[in-house]
Amino acid sequence: MLAELRIRDLAVIRDVSLELAGGLNVLTGETGAGKSIIVGALSLLLGERASSETVRAGAERAVVEAVFDLEGRPGLRGRIAEELDAAGLPDEGDRVLLRREVQAEGRNRAWINGSPTTAGNVGAFGRLLVELHGQHDHQTLLDREEQRRIVDAFGGCQADALEVQEAYEALAALRSRREALAHRKRELEAQADFLRFQVGEIEGAELSQGEDAKVEAELSRLEHAEELAGGAESIHQALYAGEGSVSEVVARARDRARKLARLDPDLEPQAELLDSLYHQVVEAARDLGGYADGVEVSPGRTETLRKRADLLFRLKRKYGPELADVIATGARLRADLEEYDNASFSAEALDDEIDRAIGRLRGHAEALGERRREAAARLEEEVVALLPDLGMPGAIFRVEFISLDEPGPGGGERVEFVATLNPGFEPRPLSRIASGGELSRVMLALKAILARVDRVPTLIFDEVDAGIGGQVAAGVGEKLAEVAGHHQVFVITHLPQVAAWGDRHLRVEKGESEGLASSNVVRLEGDERVREIARMLDGEPGSDTSRKHARELLGRHSG
Repeated sequence: MLAELRIRDLAVIRDVSLELAGGLNVLTGETGAGKSIIVGALSLLLGERASSETVRAGAERAVVEAVFDLEGRPGLRGRIAEELDAAGLPDEGDRVLLRREVQAEGRNRAWINGSPTTAGNVGAFGRLLVELHGQHDHQTLLDREEQRRIVDAFGGCQADALEVQEAYEALAALRSRREALAHRKRELEAQADFLRFQVGEIEGAELSQGEDAKVEAELSRLEHAEELAGGAESIHQALYAGEGSVSEVVARARDRARKLARLDPDLEPQAELLDSLYHQVVEAARDLGGYADGVEVSPGRTETLRKRADLLFRLKRKYGPELADVIATGARLRADLEEYDNASFSAEALDDEIDRAIGRLRGHAEALGERRREAAARLEEEVVALLPDLGMPGAIFRVEFISLDEPGPGGGERVEFVATLNPGFEPRPLSRIASGGELSRVMLALKAILARVDRVPTLIFDEVDAGIGGQVAAGVGEKLAEVAGHHQVFVITHLPQVAAWGDRHLRVEKGESEGLASSNVVRLEGDERVREIARMLDGEPGSDTSRKHARELLGRHSG
């Protein structure tokens, strides 16, 4: 609930703190005392655009702060915690602090739980906590979606509505997949011939990993066969086969080193090295000789390899840069081609799923629609029965259903509240009812019926008593008190019959501060409250008759 509202330097209010309680809180005061400014301050916390013109003359900024207590409301507490976490804002447990600041030079600032945020965020959280009736900007009940939710809550249709929403989301997901598949097929269809050409070009080459390196190595040998054979044979001759070869020189040196080692054992390692060198020279010479004998000169093979190397080069330049990239590209293009070839089959399977999903959605929507219409008929009866007590005899209230071609996330129909508050006129949507007071009383009738299922903890009524009096005013007060049994209600009123029902009575007083007009708010109890009710009755708070009547009203409705 709204535990405290503080307003500083807003219009004619210098510094006011309102401590509110559960039940019915009433705010009274003479015309022009500043009651509407209280509503304006609350509107700022519900996202109203702020104007620097509202800053009190001589002040740098206007500030509106509200402290909300969520104790005893675990469901709302959980939702607020989730929203705070999603917005990256601090969680203060059972307390939520909203703050708006309007600076004289035009800048606006906002905070939630002491953390800077946007005015839009403050408004979003404010609307979870407060519902304001009497100013069209913030009457959530005028929203068709909210009206649909009201009917569902009244008829206990939330589970059915959830089934419809889930069925719609499942269908939407399938349709999204179907559209993505169709889009992809169109993309592939435009490329299908080229895809086939590319796949044929790559797969026709019958590539293998590392093949390009092997081809280049073999081609190099074939292209330099004569040079390789001649060179290898020349080395073979120099090392082993020719006269005065290296192997002969090393052999003589080895033999001499052995003789010397017999004379001086310290030369034994050098003799062994020369022996090892001799064997290495001989081995290298024989290998080179064998290599020279084995070199093949094959013009046909050379030409074949040149063509293969050219093919690999072209494929790498087109699909590479490396041969591994060419092979990977071929696999990807093959998958795209298979995807296109199989798209028709996939589309048929998805179409079958979509048809089944449409059937499920229609079935859930029809069941929900039946329950809604039953609930709407009962809601109409109850609202119409209450309207005469609220000063609207002959008024008509209806819940209209506009069928949709296909069920949406909210069902197979749109829901809209329509009413006529004056006999002889055609019912119109609530959003087109001009009188704020009449509209507030229609809302009050709905709230009286829906009090147990409403989620917003604090309801604020302004103009609810416009144009009424007497017994009708008493009926309005009674209904407000009835709603206050399930919500915190804050009502701004000029009627004593309404004010007398209040659990807490606040009065706006107009005065002067520092040479400027100023409004203040005080809590009334005991004799002060009697005097205020008496003033509201006939303008004579000191009159014995008025005070007696005031005590009778308070005794009848208070406590």
